[in-house]
Amino acid sequence: MLATLGMGLVLLLAAGVSTLMGTVDITLSQVVALVVGNGDVPEQARLILMEIRLPRILLAALVGYALALGGVVFQAVLRNPLADPFILGVSSGSAFGAVLGIALGLGFGFGVPTLSFVGALLAIALLLALGSKAIGTESSTILLTGVIINAFFTATIMFFLSVTTDARLHAMLFWLYGDLSQPSYSQLYLLAPLLLPASLILYGFSRHLDLLTVGEDTAMRLGMDVVRTKLVLLILVSLMIGAVVAFSGIIGFVGLIVPHLVRMAFGSDHRLLIPLSALGGAAFLVAADTLARTLAVPTELPVGVISAFLGAPFFIFLLRAKGSQWNRS
Repeated sequence: MLATLGMGLVLLLAAGVSTLMGTVDITLSQVVALVVGNGDVPEQARLILMEIRLPRILLAALVGYALALGGVVFQAVLRNPLADPFILGVSSGSAFGAVLGIALGLGFGFGVPTLSFVGALLAIALLLALGSKAIGTESSTILLTGVIINAFFTATIMFFLSVTTDARLHAMLFWLYGDLSQPSYSQLYLLAPLLLPASLILYGFSRHLDLLTVGEDTAMRLGMDVVRTKLVLLILVSLMIGAVVAFSGIIGFVGLIVPHLVRMAFGSDHRLLIPLSALGGAAFLVAADTLARTLAVPTELPVGVISAFLGAPFFIFLLRAKGSQWNRS
């Protein structure tokens, strides 16, 4: 409980610092005045905080929350601590839908996210059709199915990138590297009601995830329906990831680094691993997005670039530190 509260405070601190950073200076007193509803806040500062920074911070938190939570589940189901939420082809399917929407000239408010989510559903359907018999077998078979799906959608995406020459090409590339620059409260209203029950359901599977981590044979001997459990978890997490990717683009390393770090520091009990990873992922992505919009002012970097810059060296450090006193997984 104390660890979860501590991670929640880290998230609040990251969000608080993010509200103060940007091309326009916003003071702490102005933020406090808006929160408590007292004091005279300039209209420009109010608009920037309430209509631009706040929805973007909340969107980054929800996306990071979902990606890290998905990483925890995939790493347990596939029994691979290096597994990633996008490993089963959901991200590439979602990217295919988004690129198709951009090529058709659809807007980012509704059209592109809708096609992106449809692409994620298509990837899930392909996974179930191609790998239905593999769900209850070795994890490597499921991974191979995901590699095949990824390869197919990646080739399709490259086709669209090759034949597109106008401004839509920039939009495609920016989205493929992660883009939180067009947030809205309507996106939050769609994502929050989905993520809350999904995270509660996944938390209810904590014991099942612990057993899957130990081994499928042990889980079956203890009475768990392994095939049904893995199928439910894969579908639920894939739908969750597909929903957030539809609004954020492809953001790597969050679902890989955060759960692995939490596991090293606090162990593999999913009753603790799930909430800590989810909150840690939210804090990580809020911090990464803050850097993305402030490092290269007046231009803006894709948040996926920042997460890769932060994640890749840290991942190398984790690999070198394997076997140290921190590795308690």
